[in-house]
Amino acid sequence: MESMLNKLKSTVTKVTADVTSAVMGNPVTREFEVGRHIASGGPGLCWRIYNGTKKSTKQEVAVFVFDKKMIDKYQKFEKDQIIDSLKRGVQQLTRLRHPRLLTVQHPLEESRDCLAFCTEPVFASLSNVLGQWDNLPSPVPKDIKEYKLYDVETKYGLLQMSEGLSFLHSGVKMVHGNLCPENIILNKSGAWKIMGFDFSISSNNPADAEPKYTCKEWEPSLPPLCLPNPEYLAPEYILSVSCDSASDMYSLGVVMHAVFNEGKPVIQVNKHDIFKSFSRQLDQLSNMSPSLLSKVPEEVREHVKMLLSVSPNVRPDADQMTKIPFFDDVGAVTLQYFDTLFQRDNLQKSQFYKGLPKVLPKLPKRVVVYRILPALTSEFVNPDMVPFVLPNVLLIAEECTKEEYVRLILPDLSPVFKQQEPLQILLIFLQKMDLLLTKTPADDIKNSVLPMVYRAVEASSVQIQELCLNIIPTFANLIDYPSMKNSLIPRIKSACLQTSSLAVRVNSLVCLGKILEYLDKWYVIDEILPFLQQIPSREPAVLMGILGIYKCTFTHKKLGIPKEHLATKSLPHLVSLSIDNNLNLNQFNSFMLVIRDMLNRMEAEHKTKLEQLHIMQEQHRSLNITNPGNSTEETKSPPTSANQIDDIFGSTSVNGKENGSATTATSQPNRVSLTLEEKQRLAKEQEQAAKLRSQQPLAPQAIKPATSSSSKTKDLTSSLLNNMTSLNSLSLGSSVRPPPVQGTTMAAFPSSGPMVGPVSNGFNPSMGFQSAGLGMGMRPSGPGLYGGMAATTSAPNFGALSQNQGPSGLTNRAPNMSALDNLFTANKPKVPLNQIGSQAASGGSTPWVSQFGPGQNAQTQMQGAAVGMGGMPAGFGMQANPFFSPQNFSQPGAAPSMNPSGVKQSASVNNDLQDLFG
Repeated sequence: MESMLNKLKSTVTKVTADVTSAVMGNPVTREFEVGRHIASGGPGLCWRIYNGTKKSTKQEVAVFVFDKKMIDKYQKFEKDQIIDSLKRGVQQLTRLRHPRLLTVQHPLEESRDCLAFCTEPVFASLSNVLGQWDNLPSPVPKDIKEYKLYDVETKYGLLQMSEGLSFLHSGVKMVHGNLCPENIILNKSGAWKIMGFDFSISSNNPADAEPKYTCKEWEPSLPPLCLPNPEYLAPEYILSVSCDSASDMYSLGVVMHAVFNEGKPVIQVNKHDIFKSFSRQLDQLSNMSPSLLSKVPEEVREHVKMLLSVSPNVRPDADQMTKIPFFDDVGAVTLQYFDTLFQRDNLQKSQFYKGLPKVLPKLPKRVVVYRILPALTSEFVNPDMVPFVLPNVLLIAEECTKEEYVRLILPDLSPVFKQQEPLQILLIFLQKMDLLLTKTPADDIKNSVLPMVYRAVEASSVQIQELCLNIIPTFANLIDYPSMKNSLIPRIKSACLQTSSLAVRVNSLVCLGKILEYLDKWYVIDEILPFLQQIPSREPAVLMGILGIYKCTFTHKKLGIPKEHLATKSLPHLVSLSIDNNLNLNQFNSFMLVIRDMLNRMEAEHKTKLEQLHIMQEQHRSLNITNPGNSTEETKSPPTSANQIDDIFGSTSVNGKENGSATTATSQPNRVSLTLEEKQRLAKEQEQAAKLRSQQPLAPQAIKPATSSSSKTKDLTSSLLNNMTSLNSLSLGSSVRPPPVQGTTMAAFPSSGPMVGPVSNGFNPSMGFQSAGLGMGMRPSGPGLYGGMAATTSAPNFGALSQNQGPSGLTNRAPNMSALDNLFTANKPKVPLNQIGSQAASGGSTPWVSQFGPGQNAQTQMQGAAVGMGGMPAGFGMQANPFFSPQNFSQPGAAPSMNPSGVKQSASVNNDLQDLFG
């Protein structure tokens, strides 16, 4: 690797040294930067050609350099002859100006080491292209080594030589004297140019007289650079020392033969015995065999034979050669027309540019890119011609690679992107937008191409807006999402809302509908669908456009409209539009078809959701029924809001704590709250006991006499404890109060059979029912009895009570229940529980009684210790919860008879209440 780098370094250093030594000290270097060695040309290929740029304008040029070291082998007078001959040729070329002659940008400059001058950019000489690589850099540049002339290039090049000779012979009255491939230069665009006027001969006669030329006798002793190339000289030049314009035509014939014969002339000349060679050549030309011109195209073979004739009078002149059918090729004519465009007016140019798209596909790409394209882009300075030139430029861009497009076309297109007049420019760009977005770099798209599209959407011309809206969907996939979301869509929406043209409004909706697939689902729902409701007009076309956007969004796999949006926004909007009076029957049917599809999908989706929820709840319910709660699960279950309310009011909940000890549903049954007087007595006894313990911490037995000193207090405490123990024993069977189901407000339902697991009753928390409270209170809803439930209080759990008499300490007198009055809300009159008991006992069949569910008897009616609202019926839960199914719960085998109203006809509920309240 290191050796390769060193070799490359040495090569670069050598080339740089050669260039430096070649032009060092030459005045040309003051104005021009000299680049790399690219070609060679001129007499004997003595001129080295370098690429370069003008320092002041950065204009590209070619720098021709003759290194005087090449002629060190000659004597001084021979060196002077060579230098004078080369100077004469460059000075003559500098004075002449014609499109077929090489254009000199800077005249010849001489320094101690070299001669140098600058011309238009050059590719190579024709001799280099035909395989003569003398005085070229090593290795030979790849572009020259692989260069092959196309037929159209050859035809038009030879036509250009004929036109150049016509100018010299007719216009300047001059004979070139050394026309050969070495003196034919191909410029960067591929045009053939004449140089090498070292041996040119001007007419001696006045301009209005017949031209007469005097040539010099051939001197074999002179250096080769002081003599023309003998292989391309006419026979009369050597044999009779005479020449005229026909001599140049003979040279043209040899050049034509060489072009078709791989660079080889007609006859090889022995330069050491030139006269003998020309004598033999004269005989061959007089009796020319057909094989000599076998490689020349048949359509021009006869003309080449005439040009190679021994007699000068037979040779066609330059003007006649320009008119032969061989040059009537469409490609050659097209290239010729481009070279004469400066002579045409705008009307002639426009007609030519209109027909050019038919010709371009027939031409080689190299010819189109390097010959035609520069001529087209030069017309961009004329705004009137841009609409005619631009389609051809974009057609060429389609055939170019991205690198060629960026390097050769985009720099000239960038100013055109900003032109707003004439309007046809915008239309042409819109039609080729896919090409521009594909090959233009991202930065140029953002800075030049998309702003042009935005201007088209906001244009004052309705036709421009319509065309832009129609074309945007064709290249929407090439626009990056942020630009579409933040710049393009807002402008389309603005055009739809602000325009007074129905066509623009409809096309805006159609455009949006076509590019929906490139947008994000939520952007469509949040930005596009709400925009539809802002459109003011109600023309049928607009309404159908709105319907189309809804339908596309609704049916697209990536988009879709959520059922919530369907129910609240989409369907109401579509239904209101569907009854517009402007719609006909078919349009109305289209609306109804979409509306039905939306309704069906919304129904199916929501129904599926509800079914899934139902299945989940049933599975949860089944798990709770088959696996009744145990003490461990009850203990671990989190406290519910009802537990917190019970803690606030001092009642004992299922998972609550009393006196600091945690109990479970199995070991802690429901209890009746104590009256205020009893709680006060108990609090005093506990306070006295605490004082005695604090006074005698080491003699706990002293507490006993103190407590036994008050027999009344002892009796009351014993009576309360016995009463609570008796109430605990009233729980039917060994029912366990399960934990409340999360997400519900009631822990269980009263049922005619024993309740085994927790069941949600579907009550809504906003109804004011609390769950699983032992001290839950009841409150009348009005002047009637008990039609409503307290929203913020706890009612006693009646499910654990029966008709059996309580303990002896509490059976002979009704307990004072006034302590529960503080559980009722303050905005309604308080009713003591004694009054509740008396009213319930005195009445017959009351509304409050009818709230109780069916029961077997007075003892089983209130069964289920976990029921937070004793006596609430299952029927009430069915109305509130669509998932509740009574058949999921087993009924007892011998149920008592039911009346039509569903109320049991066994033991009187009034008697139960009378037993409960004494």
